Amino acid sequence: MLDVRRLRLLRELARRGTIAAVAEAMAFTPSAVSQQLSALEREAGAALLQRTGRRVTLTPAGHTLVGHTEAVLARLEEAEADLANTEAGLTGPLRIGAFPSATQAFIPAALSMLAADHPGLEPQVAELDPALVSDALRSGELDVALVHDYDLVPFPSETGVRTEPLYRETMFLASTTPRAASPGGMLATCRDEPWIVATTGTRCHTMTIRACRAAGFLPHIRHQIDEFATALAFVAAGQGVALVPELSATHPPAEVILTELPIARHTRIAFRAGADRHPAIVAFTRAMNATVSA
Repeated sequence: MLDVRRLRLLRELARRGTIAAVAEAMAFTPSAVSQQLSALEREAGAALLQRTGRRVTLTPAGHTLVGHTEAVLARLEEAEADLANTEAGLTGPLRIGAFPSATQAFIPAALSMLAADHPGLEPQVAELDPALVSDALRSGELDVALVHDYDLVPFPSETGVRTEPLYRETMFLASTTPRAASPGGMLATCRDEPWIVATTGTRCHTMTIRACRAAGFLPHIRHQIDEFATALAFVAAGQGVALVPELSATHPPAEVILTELPIARHTRIAFRAGADRHPAIVAFTRAMNATVSA
């Protein structure tokens, strides 16, 4: 019989590429990961890994088993959902991940609805960057999360993770001077301006770089700021221009001029594949949709 916990490790190895990366993500030591994968090979009766020095790659049998692992884990999530649906009421923790602007704009009202409808449920919210959500869901650190992507930076297809759309918002150019349209588009007027962008590696950073490239230039980055409220304060202080989403632009400083752009940010609900029928996930999704529609 194949051990599900070991199958999870094999899936993570297929995705991350090294034993060390799997160990870090799954809170194991590298030697423990190697031992578990060796045990899985004995259970499978086939060589799943090919070791060349310090490098480890999956054999054809290993890749085949990873494909089956995705289906197995999704069915286990469905089984847990079906069992939970037989219970009289929702109880226990619901671990929720969210990015800061969604935490402020949506989560409080949704938690109030959940408390009224399911008093036995214990929501636990943690703020984190959307780029970290898929790993947190797969490892079981989170049950559900709010993530965002952009027209220019779609949410990547992630192994074992599914999403559904929740909210669309407009992006704005924040500056201290009025902007008139130009042949190259609104952003082209900022070609020679200093820019305030999110930190490298975030989708917000990638979105700004791609938007500027589409306008025909690379931005001159002066500051890297993740909090949009702080970025707006820097704009007001004459430190450059920035792109900000609607949720973070409701109360800009008096000095800041916001110009609407043909770019949108999309908020999505993310969960493990097969978990969409779990009553706690269903309840959270309903509360979120009711909140954004209010």
